[in-house]
Amino acid sequence: MSDQTVSLIIADPDDLPDFKRELQEAFAIAVIDEYGALPDGPIPSDGELDEAINAPGAVALRILSDGRKIGGAVVTIDEETHHNTLDLFFLTVGRHGQGLGHKAWLAIEARYPQTITWHTHTPYFEKRNIHFYVNKCGFKIIGFHHAKYPDPHQPGPSDLPDDEGFLFEKVMRA
Repeated sequence: MSDQTVSLIIADPDDLPDFKRELQEAFAIAVIDEYGALPDGPIPSDGELDEAINAPGAVALRILSDGRKIGGAVVTIDEETHHNTLDLFFLTVGRHGQGLGHKAWLAIEARYPQTITWHTHTPYFEKRNIHFYVNKCGFKIIGFHHAKYPDPHQPGPSDLPDDEGFLFEKVMRA
């Protein structure tokens, strides 16, 4: 595991174009590995990213390692219920496998200590993400969404050819 320090800051609005591009580059690797190419345009689309970043309660966070930008996350924080979501999470291309993602997740948990539960999701084919959430971060798979059992929190089909994915939950406190 890396001995690099990982910290979080609120993403600067001027940094959001780079934040979105880096996220799309990171997500593209798995999509290209699974499907051979990207569908029409980046995944997620600029519109989907703008919607997530600007949603009520959303916070865009930059992940830093030793002061340098290495990724980001978008979380939605519900200050009333403390049932929060990890909407987007990425490390920049080339930063995987160094323990930085786990350190970043622990920093997110520490930033929001009132959280009762965290929810997140990932496409069914993203084995690396499934391993990360379940085996490294302590999430449990609580649902599998597909065409006949769609995710009620997603407004419509995604940009991916298969709209299938896992829903995860981590209970922080009862």
